[in-house]
Amino acid sequence: MVRLGLSGAALALVLAAPAHADTLQEALTQAYFNNPTLTAARADQRATDENVAIERAAGRPGVTASGSYIEFLKQSSTSFTAPERAFSAGADLSVPIYSGGAVKNAIRAAEVRVGAGQAELRATQSALFRQVVAAYMDVLRNEAILGLTANQVDVLGVNFQATSDRFEIGDLTRTDVAQSQARLALAQADFRGAQANLIGARETYIQLVGEAPTDLQPPPPLPNLPDSVAVAVAIALEENPDLIAARERADAAEIDIDVAGAGRLPRVSLVLGGNYDNYIGTLGGVAAPGGVAVPQTTTAAQAGVQFSIPIFQGGRPAALERQAQARAGAALERIIAAERDVIAQVRAAYASWQASLAIIESSQTAVSAAALSLEGVRAENSIGNRTVLEVLNAEQELLNARVDLVTARRNAYVAGFTLLAAMGQVEARDLGLADEGMLYDPLANYDRVAGKWWGWERGPDPVVESTSTVDVPAATALIGPVDEPESDSIY
Repeated sequence: MVRLGLSGAALALVLAAPAHADTLQEALTQAYFNNPTLTAARADQRATDENVAIERAAGRPGVTASGSYIEFLKQSSTSFTAPERAFSAGADLSVPIYSGGAVKNAIRAAEVRVGAGQAELRATQSALFRQVVAAYMDVLRNEAILGLTANQVDVLGVNFQATSDRFEIGDLTRTDVAQSQARLALAQADFRGAQANLIGARETYIQLVGEAPTDLQPPPPLPNLPDSVAVAVAIALEENPDLIAARERADAAEIDIDVAGAGRLPRVSLVLGGNYDNYIGTLGGVAAPGGVAVPQTTTAAQAGVQFSIPIFQGGRPAALERQAQARAGAALERIIAAERDVIAQVRAAYASWQASLAIIESSQTAVSAAALSLEGVRAENSIGNRTVLEVLNAEQELLNARVDLVTARRNAYVAGFTLLAAMGQVEARDLGLADEGMLYDPLANYDRVAGKWWGWERGPDPVVESTSTVDVPAATALIGPVDEPESDSIY
């Protein structure tokens, strides 16, 4: 279990408006409650839940009522008792007794698809969390790179000025000045690119989280990472939500074969009906035998068993069954496809994680060595044993090593989280985003609607649950008190 930990008080702070995602935990929590992709997926799952009630309704009693009022404008010339007007009402009750297993199996298939939908909801949530973590780390990385490039511009600016001064006294050549100027111009270009990259990362963060990143803190360590790729794959094959959903959908598709086959079997229902007719005193004619007037109202009731036996349907049931079999075969193949995808994701994420850890170690060594090298080259340049170009190269190597280290740290964290996500270990409860009672529970809605009988009940009108980013100010490239070595900026 990956637990990043967030107290109830901190959660209340996150849910209050406006919220600022200063930590990774708060960013994930904000996205969990307010991201439109996730809230839409929850609404889609609630729609899937209703399929169970829809299929159950086909096996429940049905009652229909009908009525009519008729004015007879012209009577038949041979009718002596025809009424001038009539009112009729009737009611019919039908109770399905046997449907060849179609209803029972349709309910089973719908229930299995609810489970598949819940797994897909987990997968959507996991994918969102991966995106949020990547966006969070991208902001941190690009802030660090922007700081490094800003510092590089300042350093090269000082170098250029010093080179120009030494050229004025004849200590260096114009070539040395040109080399320093070229490196300064390239550093300024890199700085502008770093600004644009940071703004893009911050906008992606706003898109996913719904709030602008403010003073992001370093992320917590990722616990419970697997010891080997084999362990990771074994866990993923049991817990990955995409794979679970594929298996559930294949089970539902196999049940659909029985539903299609039921089209060949008889249908049996109990029926009960009643009718009432009122001619509103307009039924004319002679008196009935015995001197009793023709009644102006009549009632009738019927009860019985109704059945139908398909004899020939033009091959439709067989075609439907073959179609269901083909779809079930496709669903089985999708299990293998999902399994392959999961295995590839896990192995690739594990390899990326391990490689990034090795790159971090190498980059740390490179940074230390490059810093020592730069110090030595500068000292040797001061006594004329090194050229200006060698100093510039040493400064660039140090910058490259620092950027590589920042990037490797970002990649290691994202790869580690991606690995845990592929293993199915990054659900909201695993991450400790909120108390159990505050998390969205798809089972609660299913339990609420699956057994309902009443057809006049209406749910609440839909409302937007996620937050808009229209009023969130556009991202800038500001990172601290010293951000701009030049007077102008992107914003």
